[in-house]
Amino acid sequence: MRKNIKTHAKLVGIIGHPIVHSWSPIIHETAFKFTKQNYEYAAFDVLPKYLRDALKGLTALGIVGCNVTVPHKEAVLEFLDEVSADARLVGAVNTIYVENEMLVGHNTDVDGVVEALKPFREQISNQSVTLFGAGGGARAVVYSLISYFRPEQIYVINRDTSRAELLKKFFADSQNYRNIKINELHNLNEAEAIKKSKLVVNATPVGMFPGVGESIMIDDTVDLEGKIFFDLVYNPVHTAFLKTARKKNAIIVSGLEMLYYQAAKAFELWTGVAMPLEKVRAKLDQKFIDASAPKERKVSVQ
Repeated sequence: MRKNIKTHAKLVGIIGHPIVHSWSPIIHETAFKFTKQNYEYAAFDVLPKYLRDALKGLTALGIVGCNVTVPHKEAVLEFLDEVSADARLVGAVNTIYVENEMLVGHNTDVDGVVEALKPFREQISNQSVTLFGAGGGARAVVYSLISYFRPEQIYVINRDTSRAELLKKFFADSQNYRNIKINELHNLNEAEAIKKSKLVVNATPVGMFPGVGESIMIDDTVDLEGKIFFDLVYNPVHTAFLKTARKKNAIIVSGLEMLYYQAAKAFELWTGVAMPLEKVRAKLDQKFIDASAPKERKVSVQ
């Protein structure tokens, strides 16, 4: 049973469905202890049909703010009073701050993507990218790439090509970026896209706990040496997708990197205090790495 909320503590949290996989509570509660902030962080499993009611409850219950995760990142937009410029351009929200009884949406996933990929800026800039997925996380990746790395071409691969087409149109209209190409899953174009790309990103939930052995299919004939593989999934840290890439001498970037950086930005929005990120990482890195040991099996993109 969860411990009682501290008297007069300010409450923040996360809403999503499912929510049991989230490590955000651990990160934020660790940061609250380091900074001696009187905050508590709670996880709320919210079905899509109850999203509007859950958001109304934030103000009623005096909750300071919350993170938003799958499947609500896009749907939440219509229920907010204000949306930041980045979140509007991304078309998705992952952080809400309650200000003067108004719900203000932000997208700190952008900060997470940019900071996670910043060490590879020279390699990525003006190069082609392959992106698996077309949801809220994928939108944050595309926006970050366009704004900070300006890729020559983005190949979007998704089972639902109509959703991918919506993503393509969204960024053509909002940012005048017209170098997105939609690739149908499981054909020769998929392998060709990876061959042409310097960066390959998984922005789908494939491989996320509890399906820890699942992986995006990668053609065994494709040479991955020197390519950068980035998985937004962080639980487990070493996904089957990243393990496959590492075995073939690719550079891997775990979703844990993005998780820390987006959390740090959200923490600052809520508290007005910078998260002591290095202390938090030193405390939690090994704990997260040891959290699971997935068995690999390949599946298609959801």
